[in-house]
Amino acid sequence: MITERDVKDIPKYMIKKIKEKDKKDYPNGDNNRRFYAYLTKYNGELVKVTVAVKNRYGKWYCKQVAIHGIHSKNCLIKDIVFYQISGYIVGWFSEGLTKEPKYWESDNWDWNDDKYFDPYAPVINPEYALKFKEYKYSQVDKYPYCDILKYLRTYEKYPQTEYLVKLHLYNYATSKMLLEKIGKDKKFRTWLIRNSAEIALNNYYVSTILKAYKENKNLEFVQKFEVFNKSFIHSEKYLPIKKAFNGNIERFFLYLKSQNTLDYSSYYDYLMACEKLGLDMTKDKNLIPHNFKYWHDIRMDEYNSKKAELDKKERAKFYKQFEDVANKYLSMQRDMKDNYVVLIAKSPADLMNEGNKLHHCVGSMGYDQKFVREQSLIFFVRVKEQQDIPLVTIEYSLDTHRILQCRAEHNSTPDNEILTFINKKWLPYANRKLRQIAI
Repeated sequence: MITERDVKDIPKYMIKKIKEKDKKDYPNGDNNRRFYAYLTKYNGELVKVTVAVKNRYGKWYCKQVAIHGIHSKNCLIKDIVFYQISGYIVGWFSEGLTKEPKYWESDNWDWNDDKYFDPYAPVINPEYALKFKEYKYSQVDKYPYCDILKYLRTYEKYPQTEYLVKLHLYNYATSKMLLEKIGKDKKFRTWLIRNSAEIALNNYYVSTILKAYKENKNLEFVQKFEVFNKSFIHSEKYLPIKKAFNGNIERFFLYLKSQNTLDYSSYYDYLMACEKLGLDMTKDKNLIPHNFKYWHDIRMDEYNSKKAELDKKERAKFYKQFEDVANKYLSMQRDMKDNYVVLIAKSPADLMNEGNKLHHCVGSMGYDQKFVREQSLIFFVRVKEQQDIPLVTIEYSLDTHRILQCRAEHNSTPDNEILTFINKKWLPYANRKLRQIAI
């Protein structure tokens, strides 16, 4: 296990290598912090040393910030902290780049769990691990990623890891599922060699690879189905499709593929239309029509026609309900020897006309529904000699017998003369009439 006593300064030749790598990556220099790593040996153990690098004031700085041993449960860290939002932050007080040290900067190394403080850092000398006899045939020098210690730990348990690297299947080199399959199944190894170029090029899921081999199916097909199934299966909206196909999502996928589409939202619309039309979806001619686009358009037209007819009937029913409520409270209108009259709305169309003319929302926002439910009534105030011209709109509460809203054009407040008429003459009159209606 690595200890603070084992820590050595960065060798001069390694500083040179890191600087060359950094110059290649950032030819113009960079004031931002970046990380590199190199392999070395502490007390007989292979370790990875992570260093932070940055340019400042025309100078290049490099310092050790983390040390991970291949068999150590803990790592050593120094002058580095991690925040969930901002990520890794390195302190540069000891290099003279800040006036004060941060609270987490120290002259000493601290312990932390091995799985932490392992930022992305290109490894300068991966071939160093080949000096250890246990890693001589590991192919670690060909492994292109930064998680070298994870790769070697996997190799210790699954020597077939190097097999995947030789096939250029670097993305799968630490997949235990594939490694176990390679170790147990010779035919799978042969199949993997035959398909390695395609797998490397397309970066298939591990589950795709195993399923394609097991079921002797095309890799591209299996992958597309996996992607389709993952996006499809987690949406509760499409449960009716799953039910219609008795849970056989692959059959549904194959059908859409045969129709040159994977747009299951269009099929959902088609299925809903068919069910509303009362079609038997247990029959294949309805469930999987030969020409989906053709039958989709026909069923949608049929459904829209039926819906329009139903809507027409529902609308007529609603208009009748509205009219019945208006007639019930008709006596609350006022047309006497005043300059103004108050008329009750007779239909939803009256509300829309009023809202359009006065530029407010009485024709929308559910006022017609509230009227039918007898929660509130809508009355129109008009000049007696000009009863066809909207002037002021009143919303009256049947629960409290009070005016909820009283609005003129553009939701403005009516003038004092109209307000006086409404509050002093119409409201007492309307409340008296309402008591008579209740009796």
